[in-house]
Amino acid sequence: MSRLLDQPEGGLTYAEVGVSIEAGDDFVQRIKDVVASTARPEVLGGIGGFGGLFHLNSGRYHDPVIVSSADGVGTKLEIARHLGRYGTVGIDLVAMLVDDLVCSGAEPLFMLDYVAVGQINLERLVDLVAGIAEGCRQCGTALLGGETAEHAGVMRPDDLDVAGFAVGVVERGDELGAHRLKKGDALIGFGSPGLRSNGYSLARRVLVTTDDDLHAPAFEGAERSLGEELLLPSVIYAPAVMAIATLIGHGLHAAAHITGGGIVGNVVRVLPPSLDAVIHMDSFETPEIFYEIQRRGLVSAYEMVRVFNCGLGMVVCVDADDVDDAINAARSAGVVASVVGHARPGSGQVVLT
Repeated sequence: MSRLLDQPEGGLTYAEVGVSIEAGDDFVQRIKDVVASTARPEVLGGIGGFGGLFHLNSGRYHDPVIVSSADGVGTKLEIARHLGRYGTVGIDLVAMLVDDLVCSGAEPLFMLDYVAVGQINLERLVDLVAGIAEGCRQCGTALLGGETAEHAGVMRPDDLDVAGFAVGVVERGDELGAHRLKKGDALIGFGSPGLRSNGYSLARRVLVTTDDDLHAPAFEGAERSLGEELLLPSVIYAPAVMAIATLIGHGLHAAAHITGGGIVGNVVRVLPPSLDAVIHMDSFETPEIFYEIQRRGLVSAYEMVRVFNCGLGMVVCVDADDVDDAINAARSAGVVASVVGHARPGSGQVVLT
């Protein structure tokens, strides 16, 4: 008999050092139906294997290009932890992933999540995954699998971090980007009712000094508490971008997801060296929470637009002749959309007016 099998029962266990195998198994059982609710026809099998299986229907594509993205939700998780509410940050995670994919013109196909915790709390994890599944259903993306890791002795029992990885596909030659932008293109902005998942380290520093602040009104006259305001889930823009692409085809030239780096740092990523993007800041609504951050933190205008979306969650660049169709397609997908600027000859700069 192997020496490994000689040790009798009764010694130190994994549970005694803070890791519960049984709790992890219970969690997988609890989320099976939730995960299954996100399945697409291409998904083969369910969760529980060593890898998720997805059949790429090559008949839809002549020359498919696989596009991938990885992201998290940053320190917005601190707000969720303080309030004990994790469902909305699950939606945020999906938004950060799939809205990056569509900026390449890709249809989001599936995603996986990775959750690290100090100690498994079933209700908290089920709440989080239910939010991820809701986000996936909103954009027709399969939650193909994931990993939950219990880091006992390294993370505090109530610590939690989450990241995601997503895959999409686009026909080669249909990729969006700076190479397609041209002079006179219209810039259509998609409205964002809140911070989405970016700038929270600055927002928390300015707005949250004690836990009690999260239960007070977000700003004078606000109908929501600060905690509710800061946990507003991200609008998922991928369906609107795909609707525009379906309707106007190559009339859609580029898309910029306004995440870390704010308006300035993201729109510049879709500009060729010969064009500037002119954005009129009064052409879209900036929610009051951004002004509250600016007032209370004495944050400069420049810092605001390079950290936050300021009410502009996505900018798509379309042929001037396709503006009306593009706006109608976005609105039909449930997104607030309007012309916010245009492309003009320049040197690859974002010009705010």
